[in-house]
Amino acid sequence: MSENMQIEPIKTTHRIRGFVIYVALLLVAFLLGFVPVWLKSRESLGSLSEAERQSSLAKMQNSLGCAAINARRGDYETARQAASDFFTFLRAEMSKGVDSALSQAQEDGAQLLLAQRDQIITLLARGDAASADLLSDGYVAYCKIMSG
Repeated sequence: MSENMQIEPIKTTHRIRGFVIYVALLLVAFLLGFVPVWLKSRESLGSLSEAERQSSLAKMQNSLGCAAINARRGDYETARQAASDFFTFLRAEMSKGVDSALSQAQEDGAQLLLAQRDQIITLLARGDAASADLLSDGYVAYCKIMSG
């Protein structure tokens, strides 16, 4: 009977060791499958962030371009709305801080565009043809700021 009691702890220890090895192998297999997926998701997240950045910049450029074209055509109310959208998008982007799509140099240049906001909106509200030139100049300046 004492021999039987000695065999039981050996069997129990062998079972525990086998279970630990089994769990360790499962963990290794899980990590082998998880790590590549995790790396791919990080890469995709970086691509998504860059696409969102480009989309935000293009949205602002589109609004300013639409405002300039509509002002040239004499459609001042539509131009005013598009210009207002541009300045709203630009101010919102600049207020994001480190999450902004704009670099510090671009933000500095954008400050000059924002300084003209009230003048441009007022000219558009009055239906003044000079607003078209200001918007066209602003569009060119915006393109230079974003490309530089």
